[in-house]
Amino acid sequence: MSHLSFTLIQTNLYWEDKAANLQMLEEKINSIQHPTQIIVLPEMFNTGFSMKPEQLAEDMQGDTVQWMKRIAAEKRVIMTGSLMASQAAPGGQAGETHYFNRLIWMLPNGQYGVYDKRHLFAYADEDKHYSAGTKRLIASVNGFKINLQVCYDLRFPVWARQTPSQLPPSGEEFVPEYDVLIYVANWPERRVHAWKTLLTARAIENQCYVIGVNRTGNDGNNIYHSGNSMVIDAMGEVLYEKEHEEDVFTITLSKEKLEEIRHKLPFLKDADDFSILP
Repeated sequence: MSHLSFTLIQTNLYWEDKAANLQMLEEKINSIQHPTQIIVLPEMFNTGFSMKPEQLAEDMQGDTVQWMKRIAAEKRVIMTGSLMASQAAPGGQAGETHYFNRLIWMLPNGQYGVYDKRHLFAYADEDKHYSAGTKRLIASVNGFKINLQVCYDLRFPVWARQTPSQLPPSGEEFVPEYDVLIYVANWPERRVHAWKTLLTARAIENQCYVIGVNRTGNDGNNIYHSGNSMVIDAMGEVLYEKEHEEDVFTITLSKEKLEEIRHKLPFLKDADDFSILP
């Protein structure tokens, strides 16, 4: 059975200062002491959770994506985290641009996948500045399948649910769609109980590992973030959590241990069938 190592970077962020954030994050990445395969950064890691994409968003040839390509190649790792992305509207008028809270899954060879945040946080007017994504992104690494989501998506369990299209005929074993569920976030301390509870629920109900990487410190709106980045196993046991402090933490997850839980407790085969409508 395979193993996969993740490094979680929980950090304060410089408000709307890309250069300062990229320099700070590179220093933290250079400080990693243990071998790792995937580095996970918070939501909008280069700006903080800002509603100014018109001034700060980049296209896929921008400085931040190029930075991710360079670091991934130099360190021979996969990097992931979200940023403000700009994209010309297909078939739109000249100069029309859409903005996305876009998670990047950057491979060492420079190839990448993207996931555009599906659930926009209307409470902070995110829906007024960004367009919602429509497709999930599930990556495959070293025998693991990884479902990648962003912050507010955590409150919507159907979007993360192991797909009913994988339900087997009666008597056959369920083949899960993914093994690890990752949330990158800027989740405020004032709602941290919901963060911790929902991360645990997603792990238990989907019988998967869950990784949540959150920021620390006050943002430009003076909203405090306590971090509470977590790694949780399929039984809901917390394997790692860090509160308030910045941290760079590496953990290795076992596919064998996950399969043991799923084989002993084959609950997924009894899941309800459903479809997500466009």
